[in-house]
Amino acid sequence: MALVRRWQVALLGMTGLGAAAFGLIRANRLPRRRASSDISPPARGETTLSRVAQERAARHPGLSGVHLVPDAVDAFAARLLLVKAAERTIDLQYYIWHGDRTGTLLLEAVHEAAQRGVRVRLLLDDNGIAGLDGVLAALNAHRNIEVRLFNPFRIRYPKAIGFLVDFGRLNRRMHNKSFTVDGAVTIVGGRNIGDEYFGAGDGALFADLDVVAIGPVAREVEADFERYWTSESAYPARQILPILGRRKRAKLRSRASVVESDASARRYVERLRSLPLVQDVVEGSLTFEWAEVRMISDDPAKVVRDIEYRNLLAGKLDGAIGRPQREMTIVSGYFVPGEQGTRQLADYARSGVKVTVLTNGYSATDVALVHAGYAPWRKRLLRAGVRLFETAAEVRGVPSKKQRRQGNRLGIGSRLRPTGSGSFAALRSGAATIHAKTITADRERLFVGSFNFDPRSLRLNTELGFVIYSAALAGQVADAFETIVPDAAYEVTLDAQDRLHWTSEQRSAAREPGLGLFDSLLIGFASRLPISWLL
Repeated sequence: MALVRRWQVALLGMTGLGAAAFGLIRANRLPRRRASSDISPPARGETTLSRVAQERAARHPGLSGVHLVPDAVDAFAARLLLVKAAERTIDLQYYIWHGDRTGTLLLEAVHEAAQRGVRVRLLLDDNGIAGLDGVLAALNAHRNIEVRLFNPFRIRYPKAIGFLVDFGRLNRRMHNKSFTVDGAVTIVGGRNIGDEYFGAGDGALFADLDVVAIGPVAREVEADFERYWTSESAYPARQILPILGRRKRAKLRSRASVVESDASARRYVERLRSLPLVQDVVEGSLTFEWAEVRMISDDPAKVVRDIEYRNLLAGKLDGAIGRPQREMTIVSGYFVPGEQGTRQLADYARSGVKVTVLTNGYSATDVALVHAGYAPWRKRLLRAGVRLFETAAEVRGVPSKKQRRQGNRLGIGSRLRPTGSGSFAALRSGAATIHAKTITADRERLFVGSFNFDPRSLRLNTELGFVIYSAALAGQVADAFETIVPDAAYEVTLDAQDRLHWTSEQRSAAREPGLGLFDSLLIGFASRLPISWLL
């Protein structure tokens, strides 16, 4: 999730290096936000995407069509295809946008869309666009593109100084992810924009889950984008970024060309063309599950003031997904339940609900500090009857084809890579990090979105997601906990002496996998610090 670099935030919080300590808030004061009038509203009228979406939705009154996208490469292909198909509008809202292979390819596709007259709006959290100030400024100079930065840093480099002088404001971020084209088709889920989310990098690969949606919920996402776009925390880029022009735009085009000519990037782009998803989209045969879908999100004002629980995404999620009666599954790469979440899950388990959680183990997490927030709650959850599974950065086993299919539905199947013998190694080192955020209740209701089960998603960051009322989809995700998860992760249990134990298909361990002595001391120390609210 690459939040506000959690080790950094925690250390700043511990040492009290905030704005009040230095009295430097005035030096970091933002300019007064002005309404934007740089680009004109697009001409009204039907587009190919809106026509197809309307025709398909008309056969399912009141329902939305949803298609789960667990595969990393499919997830990128879907976005690229939508940009290329855009005729009227492209509205993109993201927490992180990297300037790597996939990030650059998408920006160039967006630029090409603007060249043919599509109105493009980019709403990006300012904490997740490292190194892109010049590129974004150049795009913003285009007559059909506008960039806004959410909760921006006034000091551009190094940005970390901003935390020192204005920690209270900058510690709250926009964690939403949405990708909407022509107001008709949207992609919502856990993925940011970057190689690690799309299977295009040489390093870690994040397992994640997105939803492509059409119908009423797509229009709700578009309306929610508008709410954030016009909020007091969304600043026109021209007020924050340097003013650049044609030379930088030419550099952007050249940069994308270099990416496409790079051998590894070329193989990736070639791979996109052969995907079944591409053909399905081109032919209009992409399958959708038609169901009632409720979009829930935080008020953008959450970054400037505290909001009542019932008005937070978490409060809305409680109401939308309801209290489970039989079973509940949670997939959360950054699982920090805290007192409130632990009590809630323990109560469910004691009342007879089968509660199962999958999260990253220490060796698989990309944010070590999160483990310090999670580890202290394990015993209390286990004593109440909650089942815990943790991924690990090592080969777990050889899942069957059925298990691989069910793993894909869960959002971890993209971690499986074929070996020379045609078998599959699960959750390999460097490809073991869960980034998906899903919840199922009673095999009837499914949540997919950006919300992590942690205090930061609860109180600090804004979030967005779908609650899908579909027994078919919820059941598919829940089934994975009976098949692929036991093979792909350790189950954490308590022995007769109330000590933690880790068990997988291949081994059993009395010590936490991947946690060395130094790591153990560090995590133990961090878990005792009063920083859980930052995690």
